[in-house]
Amino acid sequence: MDKEVDPKVLAVIDEMRLSGPRLTPVEIVAKMGVFDAREKPFDHAWLATGDNVIATIWAEFVNIGADGRWFCLESLDTQHRVGGGVRSPQQIQRAKDRRALLKRTVDAGQGFRAVLQTNRVAIAELESNKSAKVSTRVRDDAEWHVATWDSDQQLAVLVRGPRGWVPGEAEIQAAKARGSVPDAAGDPGVAAAERSASREEVQAAAMDYVMRHFKGYGYNAEDVSSQKLGYDLEVSNAKGAKLLRVVVKGTSTGVPSFRLTGEERACSAREPLWRLLVVADAIGTAAQHKIYKPSEMEQAPGFEPLD
Repeated sequence: MDKEVDPKVLAVIDEMRLSGPRLTPVEIVAKMGVFDAREKPFDHAWLATGDNVIATIWAEFVNIGADGRWFCLESLDTQHRVGGGVRSPQQIQRAKDRRALLKRTVDAGQGFRAVLQTNRVAIAELESNKSAKVSTRVRDDAEWHVATWDSDQQLAVLVRGPRGWVPGEAEIQAAKARGSVPDAAGDPGVAAAERSASREEVQAAAMDYVMRHFKGYGYNAEDVSSQKLGYDLEVSNAKGAKLLRVVVKGTSTGVPSFRLTGEERACSAREPLWRLLVVADAIGTAAQHKIYKPSEMEQAPGFEPLD
């Protein structure tokens, strides 16, 4: 919200807003070269023409250093919301897309273009309040860049203007106090549950998730795992036609990998409908899945080959 924004930053945003044409938040991004902006209105970063990266900068998190330089802290934790709690699958994907685009600029040694944004709800509620909407969005003509990227600390520092300056430790700690970075420990209750869950519990949660997923789309999903056929589920449509024969594998923080049995591997080679479905964060609140063809299964995160 505007009251959370540094007055100096808010004054610059107001000047930009009043001096430019009246455009919607989506129109601003579209005019910056993002052709599919209307298809991605809720994204936080986009790839524009000319391989230019555009990223939202939440004005509520912009800090002003001792010499007047603007900077903000960027959490690299894609799982947890800034205001606390675990992100939904859609929020996780948006966070991953943003992180990937910012990392792209780091690897290329390039800056990125920014849109400065204020919000109608408190910034801590941005991802948890269904009423959250953009209050003001303006194009920033000054280039931003990623000044530091620390994967171990899950933290990056974004700076406005020329390279060569980074905030000091005291400035970074003060910025953290504003709440722009989630607690590195995340939700202790969820983390403890994941660490203590057995492989069998994770697999059971993954099966339950997948059964509900297919049935939610009107398909029939039959659990045949006890028959040792080389797959766990038979998925068919309302008329009974077989669509998929699915091997289900679950992963979590405490169970980060999985293996296929010999029968599952053999079935993948002979059965045209065979697919591998991996449920990530199977026992958490942000479970999400991806389906792999036999030729793609070794690309699945957590896949372990047989010895």
